Amino acid sequence: MDNLAVVILAAGIGKRMRSDLVKVLHPLLGRPMLSYPLELTLEHLQPEKTIVVIGHQAKQIQDAFSDPRITFVRQKDQLGTGHAVAMSEPLLRDFKGCVLILCGDTPLITAQTLTELAHHHRRKKVTLTLLTAHREDPRGYGRIVHGALGKVHKVVEEKDATSKEREIKEVNTGIYCVQARFLFKALTKIRTDNAQGEYYLPDIVELAHYKKKRINAVSAPDPAEIMGINTRAELAQAEEILAERVRQHWMAEGVTIQDPRSVFIEPSVHIGKDTVLYPNCYLRGKTIIGEGCRLGPQVQISDSQIGKGVQIRFCTMITESTIEADAIVGPFSHLRPHCHLERGSKIGNFVEVKQSRIGEGTKANHLSYIGDSELGKGVNIGAGTITCNYDGFHKHRTIIEDEVFVGSNTALVAPIKVGRGAVL
Repeated sequence: MDNLAVVILAAGIGKRMRSDLVKVLHPLLGRPMLSYPLELTLEHLQPEKTIVVIGHQAKQIQDAFSDPRITFVRQKDQLGTGHAVAMSEPLLRDFKGCVLILCGDTPLITAQTLTELAHHHRRKKVTLTLLTAHREDPRGYGRIVHGALGKVHKVVEEKDATSKEREIKEVNTGIYCVQARFLFKALTKIRTDNAQGEYYLPDIVELAHYKKKRINAVSAPDPAEIMGINTRAELAQAEEILAERVRQHWMAEGVTIQDPRSVFIEPSVHIGKDTVLYPNCYLRGKTIIGEGCRLGPQVQISDSQIGKGVQIRFCTMITESTIEADAIVGPFSHLRPHCHLERGSKIGNFVEVKQSRIGEGTKANHLSYIGDSELGKGVNIGAGTITCNYDGFHKHRTIIEDEVFVGSNTALVAPIKVGRGAVL
């Protein structure tokens, strides 16, 4: 978006999380909390500049988000939100557009709300637009104070509010769209004469009113969008809201979810239509599920590609693997990283596979371990068969060619090759 810069505040440690990990790196549905406002910024708003203000565990945050479109700026001393935004001034000194200020701990805000906020700000040609929300329980939030004519006069933090001001249900979200020239001049004028002794960013609202600048307030359509995360309980609540959004999206795309509240799908997952998810499925990472699959109950799949018409049965775990169309896995199976199951293959009860390729139509129906192996087409692996791939020092591979029949209780001591059509 032209003439738009985004500043995301992510410098605080988050004391109420009671954690050694900085708040914005806490995982939320499989991704760091900060990734949500960053993704909205980079992929939807596409501003001219994206600045993230960091402080505690700055290196860890920079290592987690290495996108060249992001510029990080350090707030060495945490002196308040106003001071944090002021840290971005050297990077925006010559910028003549508007600055959208976001919070790194408000991950539920949507692209639609932010886009409409920016468009409203430009359409109305105002100096400052703040995003507000109406909450039945406004505790913990700053209140929006209007004058007699309904115009916004100021934002008062809860600790500084009078008893009458605390009854106000319209609250501050911490999200603003401000003309850059006014913003940085106003930040030099705010003071620390408040309950926390900090430079409050919301004080620029009262300064704008005093200077007779045009101020607008836009209300978020859903109060849940502006939920800030300060505690583990709030983190869990936010994850529940986000998980429901993801489930609703995939059900609208033609996926059946039998017991939605028991199913967790991370935002990076893709699912084909007519797939059915049974209770207690967990789909994580960069997983792609094809059309017409049947998954579960009790299935966890991470960073894997699942082809069309695949069945993943009860109590199965799959990690970093590829399963081609019409294969069957489970129940009680475990595919460890770097497995590739070709079309129509079957991995059954209590079978573990690791770093192996299973050929088309090949079956290992029960009680087997297949590691560091290449299995051809139409192979049968009998119950109790294992590949002994580790000699205590090195891993070795087992090669079993097409149409081999391996009987029960067979130990294949690698390195070994079994020729086409052999019977063990």
